[in-house]
Amino acid sequence: MAAGLAGALVSAIAWAAITASTGYQIGYVAIAVGFVVGFAIRIAGKGMDPIFGYIGAGLALLGCAVGNLLSVSYFVADELDLSFADFLLNLNVPLVVEMMKASFSPMDLLFYGLAIYAGYKFSFRQITQDELNELAAASA
Repeated sequence: MAAGLAGALVSAIAWAAITASTGYQIGYVAIAVGFVVGFAIRIAGKGMDPIFGYIGAGLALLGCAVGNLLSVSYFVADELDLSFADFLLNLNVPLVVEMMKASFSPMDLLFYGLAIYAGYKFSFRQITQDELNELAAASA
């Protein structure tokens, strides 16, 4: 789970950096967040149980939300002529809720959904042919 959380945070920061540098929120980055989170869980967790997928999906959504929040925070801080760090240090829950509501677009649902799917799908360890052969030999 720690690897997935790290993947979510790193990709959220990358999302904000891409958005800040281009001036556009690129929805495909949300899919990349899910991909990064899923692969982090796959590599660190090496699991096949559904819980790995659920954790991947949840952390992918968290990464998207944090990436979106950081992106919006960057533009609001710039508009208010504040440093990004000062703005982040003064965030509070009501302001976060208001910013997320104001920046929400129905298209976000599509990209968040794709990120959740990627986070779920890529969280599972893949069984290699060698492992299948070993299992077949052991059961014979």
